[in-house]
Amino acid sequence: MIKVTDRSDIVYPLLDAFKIELPSWGFADTGTRFGKFFQDAAAGDIDEKLADAGHVHKLMGSCPTVAVHVLWDFKKNQDPGEVAALAARHGVAIGSINPNVFQNQEYKWGSITNRSESIRAAAAEHLHDSVKIGRAVGSQYLSLWFADGINYPGQSDIIARKHWASEVLKQIHGQMPHDMTMLVEYKPFEPAFYATDIADWGMAAHFARAAGPRAKVLVDTGHHYQSTNIEQIVAWLLDENLLGGFHFNDRKYADDDLTMGSIDPYQIFRIFHEIENHRFRTGELPPIAYMVDQSHNLKPKIEAMIQTVDIAQQLYMKACLVDRKALAASQAREDLVQSENILREAFFTDVRPLLADWRKARHLPADPLEAHRRSGYEAKVAAERRKKYSSKGGGGYA
Repeated sequence: MIKVTDRSDIVYPLLDAFKIELPSWGFADTGTRFGKFFQDAAAGDIDEKLADAGHVHKLMGSCPTVAVHVLWDFKKNQDPGEVAALAARHGVAIGSINPNVFQNQEYKWGSITNRSESIRAAAAEHLHDSVKIGRAVGSQYLSLWFADGINYPGQSDIIARKHWASEVLKQIHGQMPHDMTMLVEYKPFEPAFYATDIADWGMAAHFARAAGPRAKVLVDTGHHYQSTNIEQIVAWLLDENLLGGFHFNDRKYADDDLTMGSIDPYQIFRIFHEIENHRFRTGELPPIAYMVDQSHNLKPKIEAMIQTVDIAQQLYMKACLVDRKALAASQAREDLVQSENILREAFFTDVRPLLADWRKARHLPADPLEAHRRSGYEAKVAAERRKKYSSKGGGGYA
């Protein structure tokens, strides 16, 4: 049995360095393609999103940055410094910049893989504008997800689309400041249902390498087919120096965007295990952007964020408890049962008392969810926003 109190000198510094970025859109009203159910406390603008994120960071102590969507969080011709100042006022900073080249009508047939040179140029211009916003707010990450793809065999030339995408990504990489990293995300399907242009980690790795040395792969845990071994992908990307970051969420079927660890916490633990294995092997903590990407359609937005960060910390701590020397020795003996048991022992260890002590030592509430509920914050902002957005209307699909 692992005595967690004996591991605080190992776990605490790692937990101090473990930062999780919150998404601005995770605090807003969201839904499915069938419709949405509104919440009184949902944020309606960027100031409210940043206020909610600041509240979560105050409770958790590990969420100093907020991911933003360019079209959703910046007004046209707005000085990005205004948004950065809002973030600072709420005790956080602007994190990854997420361009949006999927919702405008001109992108019906694709953005950076559109056969129209003028539309590809328009998409590239938006990506360049996003780089400029990132430079203005001091962001280190340009986070790219493309809905581009085709729905039917013969609809478009797959290789032509590959070349068009590489051309644009290389161009944007050349426009980034030297301290910015490009994150290339992949997704096997939806909204494209025959061939998505960046469908898996191999394609994303190809595009990252083609773009330039500051381009890496972003792994969204929900963007995989059923039974995909995500931790093996993570291990390979780490070894190839191509892992840039994560979008954390959970799923039962497809890209469900459920709260992290709600369905398969052991999978997240195994991912963290491979990251810690890399640290054990190389002696270095890999620079990874840990980010949340979830749609809290039914759970209260802020509570879902607190719950997510809490389980992320617990699962990361469990991975830090694995006895890696003992594991290497049992692997060398081909002792399958003992090797698996070493992982299982760490996974089933209750780290909550150790996490509570870590929080108290940093003047944070030992139980952040309970502290949030006692604070009255949600009821306060719900009353304010209910009055402000009294005409939200229905939540129908069309």
